[in-house]
Amino acid sequence: MSGPQDDLIWSSQWLRDAPPELLAKLTALSRRRRLADGALLYARGDAPEGLYGVVRGLIRIELVAADGRELLGALYSPGDWFGEMSLFDDRPRAVHARAVGDTEILLLPAAQFRALLDAEPQWYRLFARVLSEKLRLAIAAMEDILLMPLSARLARRLADLARVYGRPVPDGTLIDLHLPQEDLGRMLGATRQSVNKELKAMEAAGQILLQQGRLILRNTAPAPRA
Repeated sequence: MSGPQDDLIWSSQWLRDAPPELLAKLTALSRRRRLADGALLYARGDAPEGLYGVVRGLIRIELVAADGRELLGALYSPGDWFGEMSLFDDRPRAVHARAVGDTEILLLPAAQFRALLDAEPQWYRLFARVLSEKLRLAIAAMEDILLMPLSARLARRLADLARVYGRPVPDGTLIDLHLPQEDLGRMLGATRQSVNKELKAMEAAGQILLQQGRLILRNTAPAPRA
């Protein structure tokens, strides 16, 4: 552990109760890997290599529907862990994982990871937290798509992005992330045109500012339209 980025990855929420002994073993097992912008970490159908943690940069999870449409399933930032599902069911990867910007990850190799948990089964509960949290998020996202109009889904997603990538500026909170409207639509199951229309409506209502590709959430934004 050698710096704030390493501290972030090893102090992430699901490891907050991990004993020092487990953290030491995970650190010893982990391998660093750097990925250039746009590089594919793994593709749908690949055998599971291990569990991944983001040290620097971003990882985007891409889903491809049966009709060929691409959806943006998630964005993982420093401190996030992902790729755990295939370790437990031993099935091929179901999605693509791709680097956004210069990215560094930690890899916990599958064989050593499983051997560690088999030797110390009491630690399974910590890793079950990851699966449980991901399942809750997936259910919430499905409920949003089925029950909420696009305007409300967009407002909620922007608030979520601001919590992770927000930076205070005089006019509000800047979402310090390059996220094209097409990608935002992919996250919401909507077209770029629909997202653009809703963003313009939010700007007209004083909820956001759009400035040269930047999106700022206003501090005094009124409640999102339902």
